[in-house]
Amino acid sequence: MTNNRYPAILMLEDGKIYKGWSLISSTISFGEVVFNTGMTGYQEIITDTSYAEQIIVFTYPEIGNTGINYDDNESNKIHIKGIIVKNICFSPNNWRQQASFTNYIISHNIPHIFGIDTRSLTKHLRKSGSMNGCISSQYLDPDLLSLKLKNTPRIEGNDLVKQVTTSKSYEFKVYSNQYFSYLQYKTDKTYGYGLKIIVIDFGVKHNILSRLNNYGCSTYILPAITSYKEIISYNPDGILLSNGPGDPSAVIYGIKTIKQIINYTNIPIFGICMGHQIINLALEATTFKLKFGHRGLNHPSGSKQKAEITSQNHGFAVKKESLHNKTTNIIHFNLNDYTVAAIFHNTKPIFSVQYHPEASPGPHDSDYLFKYFISLTKQFKQYNNYTIPSSHQVL
Repeated sequence: MTNNRYPAILMLEDGKIYKGWSLISSTISFGEVVFNTGMTGYQEIITDTSYAEQIIVFTYPEIGNTGINYDDNESNKIHIKGIIVKNICFSPNNWRQQASFTNYIISHNIPHIFGIDTRSLTKHLRKSGSMNGCISSQYLDPDLLSLKLKNTPRIEGNDLVKQVTTSKSYEFKVYSNQYFSYLQYKTDKTYGYGLKIIVIDFGVKHNILSRLNNYGCSTYILPAITSYKEIISYNPDGILLSNGPGDPSAVIYGIKTIKQIINYTNIPIFGICMGHQIINLALEATTFKLKFGHRGLNHPSGSKQKAEITSQNHGFAVKKESLHNKTTNIIHFNLNDYTVAAIFHNTKPIFSVQYHPEASPGPHDSDYLFKYFISLTKQFKQYNNYTIPSSHQVL
């Protein structure tokens, strides 16, 4: 492990500057600066595809205490554009640790800055909204960084799904993630046996696949660009729409395909985060960008004096005024700002949530949704029938 520290600078597009340190002498990275309020789960965040093109501010004051292990990654790649923390732990200690956090970020060349006032930065982002920014230990000239920042694309209108979705279809087999989780031991491993579940990969987290696997489902992951006809050729019993990054309204191909599935089949559909937004867009609703998003492990969601504590990670939300009451029913709100958190279709076996029931390390209040989805799928399995739309019916 190196003890070398190099001067680094964080510059926001509004001109705000923070000076700190980096463990890497020459890095530079641009992205949307957002904050996450979770006290743990930094490894899952770093490998979560939903954070593609984003620089993460960790509001918890020290990151890296439990090191890194090779079981808890949410994908096989690092998708974030950078890390911003107050303190980095140089002496981690955990029985599952296989690498230190410092060695991990150095070996993977992850842009980062530490030693800054993350409380001040978070308050600034809450007031001004999430915005593009730059972390650099390569160039420290604010004027130069300001010029480079102007060319950084915004998240709005940006389809990031194509850069994270799988390039080819595959069947999910045994994965070691959550090996130590109590959820694995609470799960009836035969409950989903015999069910074929298709997961449309908008940027799927491994824990979603792990939960389906733990119930005994046969799970097939398909690229986000897969056509309606190809999806139906799998003869699926249920379809899960995964989480993913970027602006959901830009994923036009996904919206088109899901609209066809809704119109021409009775296949149960479960949408999570991006999947939730895609379902609602397919139902003619609209989405909008939140000022600073919802990213953390303790967001209350519910209705009628009942709440679940949920993990959330999204910068866009469904506009409740755009929902059609005859088509969908809002069953959960985010109880911090009353944005739409969950919907249920009134006549089809379709539901979706804006939060993460598969959350690792937690909370697990909404994990029951996987069993509910499987139960719904089993009920509708005997009634499924599909039609291939003619050319004039295609969107």
